[in-house]
Amino acid sequence: MQDYRRLFKFARPYYGLLILSGAFMGVVTFLDVFRLSAIVPVVDRIFTNKPITFTRGKLPLFLENILNQLNNLTPLKVLYLLLIVIPAALVIRAVFEFLQSYIMSDVGQKVIRDVRNLVYDKLQTLSLDYFTQKRSGELISRITNDVKLIENAVSYALTDLVYQSFQVISFAALTFLINWRMALISVIVLPLVAIPIVVVGKVLRKLSKRSQEKMADINSLLVETFAGVRIVRAFCAEAREIAKFKKQNQDYYRITMKSIKRMLLLGIATELIGVAMALFIIYYSGRQVIEGELSFGAFALFMAALLSLIRPFKKLSQVSSIMQQAVAASGRIYEVLDTSPSIKEKLGAHPLSAFKNNIIYEDVYFSYADQDILRGINLEVKKGQMVAIVGPSGVGKTTLVDLIPRFYDPKKGRILIDGIDIQDLTFKSLRQQIGIVTQEVILFNDTVRANILYGNPDASGDLIEQAARQAYAHDFIQNLPSGYETIIGDRGMKLSGGERQRIAIARALLKNPPILILDEATSQLDSESERIVQEALDRLIQGRTVFVIAHRLSTVRNAKTIIVLDEGTIVEEGTHSELLSRDGLYKKLYQLQEIQK
Repeated sequence: MQDYRRLFKFARPYYGLLILSGAFMGVVTFLDVFRLSAIVPVVDRIFTNKPITFTRGKLPLFLENILNQLNNLTPLKVLYLLLIVIPAALVIRAVFEFLQSYIMSDVGQKVIRDVRNLVYDKLQTLSLDYFTQKRSGELISRITNDVKLIENAVSYALTDLVYQSFQVISFAALTFLINWRMALISVIVLPLVAIPIVVVGKVLRKLSKRSQEKMADINSLLVETFAGVRIVRAFCAEAREIAKFKKQNQDYYRITMKSIKRMLLLGIATELIGVAMALFIIYYSGRQVIEGELSFGAFALFMAALLSLIRPFKKLSQVSSIMQQAVAASGRIYEVLDTSPSIKEKLGAHPLSAFKNNIIYEDVYFSYADQDILRGINLEVKKGQMVAIVGPSGVGKTTLVDLIPRFYDPKKGRILIDGIDIQDLTFKSLRQQIGIVTQEVILFNDTVRANILYGNPDASGDLIEQAARQAYAHDFIQNLPSGYETIIGDRGMKLSGGERQRIAIARALLKNPPILILDEATSQLDSESERIVQEALDRLIQGRTVFVIAHRLSTVRNAKTIIVLDEGTIVEEGTHSELLSRDGLYKKLYQLQEIQK
């Protein structure tokens, strides 16, 4: 029950609309019963010209009065009356059915909108380590496939749950009015329908969860394949990727068909139980008609009402299936919503007004998944100083600088900016002081202008152009089909590597941060592109405090301080010439790169 409460918690803001829709469904159900009840006067008064009679026992007074009036009318007058009343009832029913369907569809769309917003908002608050543990395709599946299943539950399944329940109650009440003995027997037998619903429902929930997980696998595979399409082509791996996709797709098909098979069998089982019960009722009530205790019209109405119960029960069994899928989907969504970010802003955190003096690492340790990355880092970087960080791959160079904007927090020790622990600062004020240009340039499928503006959304056109000129990007931007309004494609794939990097530099220049992090910003470029980008970087670093992670040691010769990391610790520190004069790791790395040239 807790699972269902959490599922419908998403619809809480719209309970008023749901109640209104339920009232409209009640009207529609009443008119369905009224329409069905026309069988009695049609058969008894119009076709056979016999009075309408029910089984022994008094009916409610208002029904007795209606029956007496109908029995006193001539068959022709009853026919005229029905020709007026039935069409009017159908028109009214159509209006209320439209209103309730529209309202429920509106609620369903609002819920799916709200849940997607909730999940996306939550993902934006989670720390980077969450995204390193989760696949992109899996997260996309939560926002698309899983949310759609919740919409099915809130919009369609809830509609059927209320409407079909009204139908069951109304038609069951009608059978009691006509023949309470047989209705009582029916009430005793009908719960048998619930047995397969409960049994199959448990299986469907498990299958639905597996199905949603498999769809997440498919989404992840698609994201990886599309992102790595060049590698796939380069290694002639198309056949392998096709085989992987076909396997995932076949697994999803197999699990889905298991669910479909059980849903179909559930519908058939409920229908067979209903038919078996109807045959028994025909035998019992038929004898009452023969003995004159029940008019044929009343018997026909009883059977019609009883048979009308079969469809609602069948629909309710399908509702159960949809609900099980939605409960499984909401569980996966709540996994995201219930996750707490590992990096949190402190209550009472205060803003960093401006960077003035220095950045200090005090005995900083960091580990990830029980693996030590940084150990005992002590470092001071003064304002305006350029520090280069070098060392073999995997020694923690990027992790060291990722601690400054609090993408991660140290496991031990602290980092101070102007004597203030960065964990006492607000995220926004801290990160506004920092600009980042990485090896892997992240651009968006938008215009060149929008990508540069990402650094400062309020900047004017003149400032955008100035930043582009300083990044040596203005000339190539002007030659694009629509200049600054050119859409650059997914991840900027319509641009070359050097062009993408210069757009990223222009973005950082427009932000104009006092602290700058350059993470191997030129390592993936050819010589000519590297030269242009390096000139742009030289402009970018002027007057800023800069952390440079360098793979090519020749690019950091002019750094005032170079620190050498090895196995998570600082093993050397000094200028380029000082480090070369020692017989240490820096000299070995430099000589190795000189040999490889």
